Amino acid sequence: MSSYLIWLVVGYLLGSIPTGYVLCGLLFRKDIRSSGSGNIGATNVYRTFGLIPGLVVLVLDIGKGWLPVWLARQTGSFSSPVLISLGLATVIGHTFPIWLRGHGGKGVATSFGVMLGLFPWPAVSCFLLWLLVLLLTRYVSAASIAGAVVLAPLIYHFQHDWTLTGCGLLVTILILWRHRENIKRLLAGTENRFIFPWERR
Repeated sequence: MSSYLIWLVVGYLLGSIPTGYVLCGLLFRKDIRSSGSGNIGATNVYRTFGLIPGLVVLVLDIGKGWLPVWLARQTGSFSSPVLISLGLATVIGHTFPIWLRGHGGKGVATSFGVMLGLFPWPAVSCFLLWLLVLLLTRYVSAASIAGAVVLAPLIYHFQHDWTLTGCGLLVTILILWRHRENIKRLLAGTENRFIFPWERR
C-alpha cells in the first residue's frame, strides 16, 4: 500500500511539471500564460513561438504521462486498475500542478501518454480520430473533445473491463470539464481555428 501511494505521489509530481511554462521561460524569457489563450499546453506554445517549441512541449507532455505508468508496469507488481489510477494522478498533476497553484493544461497530451503506456490500441485509435477531426474542422479543441468522448468505449472494446472503462470515463470527464470554455466558443462560432505549419508565414 505504501509503495502504491509513493507511486501516486511520483505520478502527480511528474505530471505537474509545467513543461510549456518552463520551456518558454528558459528559451524566450516569457510567461506563456500571458500569450494567446493563456494555456501552458503545446497548442498555445505552437501558436506563440512556432512549430519546434510546440512539438517539444507536446513530446514532453506525452512523455510525462507515459513514463510513470511504464516504469510502474516494469515492476510487475501492480494490476491494470492500479496502473490506470497512477495515470489518472499524472493527468491530474498536469491539469492542477502544485507549482502553478493549480493552473495547468487541459490534459489531452498527458492523457494520451498514459494511454500509450497502458493501452496502445485505444490510444492510437483516439489519436487517429483526433487527427481526422482536426483536419476536417481545424479546431484542436473539437479534435480533443472527440478523442476524449470515445476513450472509454475504446478501452472497453479492447479490454472488456468495466473498472478500466470507468477510469477512462473519469479522464473523459476531466478533459471535457477543462474544455468547457472551448465548448462555449465552439457553440458560439468564436473558437480560434488551427493554422497548420505550412500555412504560417
